[in-house]
Amino acid sequence: MSDITADAVVVGSGFAGALLADRLADRGIRTAILEAGPRVNRARAFETFLGAVVKTPESPYERSPEADFPKSEDPDHWYRQSGPDKFKSTYLKAVGGTSWHWLGTCVRFLPSDFQLRSRFGRAVDWPICYDEIEPFYVAAERELGVAGDSADDLGSPRSGPFPMPPIPASWLDGACERVLADTPWRVRPTPQARNSEAHQGRPACCGSASCIPICPVAAKYDATVHLRRAEAQGAALHEQTTATFVETGDDMRVTAIRFTRPDGSSGVARGRVYVLAANAVETPRLLLHSRSERTPGGVANASDQVGRNLMDHPIQLSWALAKDPVWPYRGPLSTSAIENTRDGSFRRERSALRIEIGNNGWTWPTGGAPELAGQFARRGLRGKPLRAAVADHAAREVRLAALTEQLPEPDNRVLLDERERDPFGVPLPQMHYRVGAYARAGLAEAQRIHDRIFARLNASETHHSDTWQGAGHILGTTRMGNDPRRSVVDRDLRCHDHPNLFLVGGGAFPTGSTANPTLTIAALALRAAGAVTATLSG
Repeated sequence: MSDITADAVVVGSGFAGALLADRLADRGIRTAILEAGPRVNRARAFETFLGAVVKTPESPYERSPEADFPKSEDPDHWYRQSGPDKFKSTYLKAVGGTSWHWLGTCVRFLPSDFQLRSRFGRAVDWPICYDEIEPFYVAAERELGVAGDSADDLGSPRSGPFPMPPIPASWLDGACERVLADTPWRVRPTPQARNSEAHQGRPACCGSASCIPICPVAAKYDATVHLRRAEAQGAALHEQTTATFVETGDDMRVTAIRFTRPDGSSGVARGRVYVLAANAVETPRLLLHSRSERTPGGVANASDQVGRNLMDHPIQLSWALAKDPVWPYRGPLSTSAIENTRDGSFRRERSALRIEIGNNGWTWPTGGAPELAGQFARRGLRGKPLRAAVADHAAREVRLAALTEQLPEPDNRVLLDERERDPFGVPLPQMHYRVGAYARAGLAEAQRIHDRIFARLNASETHHSDTWQGAGHILGTTRMGNDPRRSVVDRDLRCHDHPNLFLVGGGAFPTGSTANPTLTIAALALRAAGAVTATLSG
């Protein structure tokens, strides 16, 4: 046995866990962080990525039976799918979590996103409003190092500037902005946690175009920034330490978290306050597995809401060849987007959209430029004609991706598989998932808008994916709310059932908006730090 003792025990070292652990350690609170995966060597991981035959968001990262995770190319790996649709979004188990392979987009929610029921008669309202979270958005942008245009709030009023000016627009961004100038669609710089100038000891973005799956120079923020800070302030980070069971006492307070390591050693982590920050699949999986006589439905699940209301941002992926060169394959994977399709009365009937303009050509849908040589060679081209054809095609590739808003549905959920378990005896996650008519109507609208944008670019060879894509945004499953009968945590992310247990991360989202969720995850974690600290002081 190798037990761990601290004031605060944090499970998970991604965005939410790292930010919260840093805040606690900075306040002199003894903090222990449990992470199932190993530390990542950036240089070695980048070399692994370059050598990978199949380049996916997960390809640079170490995988083992004791710390396995989903695969983008195989939705049936790790997940046990019970349909009717397959859940396609993934995550990592590593020190720093999925922050290693995120895109870096840091868009705020709109004020209306917190009031979907009140404004549009759909789903539920959040127990907090935009004005309550706005100061924490400012703090999160500062902590992550967000580059953006402070003169344009993109519909989300600001009380402070971005820490850095925006990442320069790509040639493709400018081409889209020019041809769409007299249309309803505005092309705007995307706020992103990527250095536009040297910042906090990290270099400016050098345009490697490998943001997903790995930034080779650490210009893009990842959670190891705050983990290093937390460790420097006395926090103890326990890698390859998998939480397997949450223990509770007669007073319904959490008393310990059991863990196991790959070498077979095990123990318990004890603290006065516990924080689960293991993402919206692994957190409910752990809670549901932690059944006892006191918690027959699992920990924090008196409401039967743990695991329910699973959401993503189903993506409509479209691609075409512009008439003239637009010069993709330069800079970060995306630097601009169309944001003014995210709100309107239409949300009573269909999903809103956020349209990302991709700088990586056709890489996502077809494999892009590396696949072109083989295609043209099979058509008989050789030598200079082959080289010219590849260069011409690659220079004109355009890719759009529309993120849609999915409504929370109780039957969309994470369950425990009845047959298969991981090496530590915890059942694998079973995903029951349906995209739903609301999001599908948004996907159809996205196709129509994409066609009109392509027409403006005089594009040919227009394609639309015939199925939606996962956004990598795993939301819901431990929703926040004021009513303990219909939610898992309160407005401070404290479990209704257990006064010393907090659940941070995207699982707390009652609804999903169309915004990439990381900035809101970060803001909520920073906001929860006050309640966690107060609990320890009480």
